[in-house]
Amino acid sequence: MNVSFDDLHKAFENRVRLGIMSALAVNDSLDFTSLKEFLDVTDGNLATHIKKLEQEGFVEVEKSFIDNKPNTSYSMTPKGKKAFEEHLKVLETIIKSQQ
Repeated sequence: MNVSFDDLHKAFENRVRLGIMSALAVNDSLDFTSLKEFLDVTDGNLATHIKKLEQEGFVEVEKSFIDNKPNTSYSMTPKGKKAFEEHLKVLETIIKSQQ
């Protein structure tokens, strides 16, 4: 298999977006605060990157109330899961080609 860095998905080049997708790959959903603490980023930074992933159709948002407090949770869409898995396969192939 012949792959190059150009085969990596550009949506996952940023470390925050890669972190969001990694966290959502192993959790059914996570709320905003959990993602923010996990990634150690500001509200604005996280919101910006989640919005980008949402625009790509990779992340879906669910808003609800818990004890009368707003709660926003995020999960990976099937399209996001497929794109992220393909991204990881390309990374794996690149790494193995260097061994």
